[in-house]
Amino acid sequence: MSDRIADQLRTAIRQGTYAPGARLVERRLTAEFGVSHIPVREALERLIREGLVERLPRRGCRVATLTAKELDDVYHLRVVLEQHVAERAQQRWTKGAERELRRIVEHMRAAAGRNDNGELSRLDLGYHERLYALADSPNLQDVVTQLRARIDGFLRAANAALEPAALTGHAASHGDLLDAIASGDPVRARSAMAAHVTDARDRIVARVVLADTDEPGAAPGRPANVTSTVPPPPAARPSAEA
Repeated sequence: MSDRIADQLRTAIRQGTYAPGARLVERRLTAEFGVSHIPVREALERLIREGLVERLPRRGCRVATLTAKELDDVYHLRVVLEQHVAERAQQRWTKGAERELRRIVEHMRAAAGRNDNGELSRLDLGYHERLYALADSPNLQDVVTQLRARIDGFLRAANAALEPAALTGHAASHGDLLDAIASGDPVRARSAMAAHVTDARDRIVARVVLADTDEPGAAPGRPANVTSTVPPPPAARPSAEA
């Protein structure tokens, strides 16, 4: 029961139903799910361990917020891990996978043209999940998926603030990344993925309000046009099977 509730809450957080900083009141959740407090509390504890929820002293739980430092920490890791995903996916590349991913990109372009951020976000997640599956490393997929879940709500908010032309460019960038992976050149694939992930970080920094401090439970409170400490994408290296 608690696993089902955790899955549903995780999906709701990633889809933006519960925004960063939103209160998660146990009493309301028990009524919503029609269960006792115990499975709800267990589900919240699981999401706390995953970094999606934080417990506030004497105030219960809320959807986790991010400070600029925490965002940088997540993206330092994402750059390295997503580059490895691109490398492994390239080593296992098939024409069928390429056709499937190009179809997703076309649907992303169409969603951007309709200014349908919800559908675009769903397709974006599906695109990256297809790359994770192609990389064929369950442990890598678990880690990178958990990291992405940590910032999905912030990505959705940043994309929602994009002008139509920028939203279309965001969708098209997935085609550019696909071209780099399909090229068979591991240096190009790693470089393109690093740029892709760093661009996502930059959208959040420019358009989303982050938390004020690194103190647990700090509330969102300032514009996110802060100076980030994430360095430029690391220099690409030749492919090596891990």
